[in-house]
Amino acid sequence: MKRPQGFDRPVAPRAGVPDAPAPAAPESSPESSPERPAAVGTVTEPIPIVRQDVVATPREPERETPREASEADRAARRYADAAIGRIPSNREISRALRAARAERKRVERGEVRRFTKRSRHRRMLWLGGAGVVVALVLGVVLVGLSPLLALRHVEVVGASRLDPAAIATKLDDQVGKPLALLDQAEISSDLAGFPLIRSYTLESHPPDTLVVRIVERQPIGVVQQGSAFVLVDEAKVPISSSATRPADFPLISATGAAADANADSGFAAASAVLASLPTDVLGRVDTISAKTKDDVSFTLRGSGATVVWGSAEDSALKSADLAALLKGAPDARRYDVSSPHSVTTG
Repeated sequence: MKRPQGFDRPVAPRAGVPDAPAPAAPESSPESSPERPAAVGTVTEPIPIVRQDVVATPREPERETPREASEADRAARRYADAAIGRIPSNREISRALRAARAERKRVERGEVRRFTKRSRHRRMLWLGGAGVVVALVLGVVLVGLSPLLALRHVEVVGASRLDPAAIATKLDDQVGKPLALLDQAEISSDLAGFPLIRSYTLESHPPDTLVVRIVERQPIGVVQQGSAFVLVDEAKVPISSSATRPADFPLISATGAAADANADSGFAAASAVLASLPTDVLGRVDTISAKTKDDVSFTLRGSGATVVWGSAEDSALKSADLAALLKGAPDARRYDVSSPHSVTTG
């Protein structure tokens, strides 16, 4: 029978143990066992016998000092950490989690900023523009309401018959107010005390000047009221009054129920005719009368000729016809231009 591999391997002698003598084979009695031939190829290994007196007793390990023990522990811990990895503590795990969350938030913020860069740029432009507008408005309001732009001087322009100093004195109650807070209604009430002012405009000239541009009423004729002669404009607003008739102005004689009431009155028609006449013809008008709006006539100085005008319609064409007739027939006593396409003289 084949032995298992290694079964017949020689046993190495143990250190410190002397070789034991091979045991003697037991004697067999011929009576108890007959002679048998030895089995071919059979080897028996002797069992080693160790004597009691030669068995080595284990040595007691030497004690280490605390310093050597701590160094050894640290070395062993480092070795274990390097070999299998050290288990982190709860504090280290919490710190690592916080660091991971912070890193994740940082990455997310970076991605959000990258994808919203264009919209943020537009928003910044809008906010910047709005900020500039708000700053300008606030600056204008603050500067406009500050004492730096308070009214100090009133300048009157366009007054010929009126006294500019009198108008400026009338507006003294506005001095000291900021130009942006001038009371327009109060200024209008103050200027209403001057009948010769037909219209006006106000111009603020920073830092402290108010310019009042006056348009005075222009007289067109004289209206007799009792024994007084009143110089009036085209709206029949009195400009001046005197006991004698002013020279170079025609005497207006308008009659009828609607003489002074509305635009269809005789006076309105007469004033419209006077306003349409050329300057050289207007200077020759002595008296003008109008019973109705369609019955306007006037007389000329010097010659005493009469001009039949009719209504105030087509006044520009009638004025051109009258100028031609005065040159063509200067000695005529009557000029009829009531029909501008068919004029007559007599």
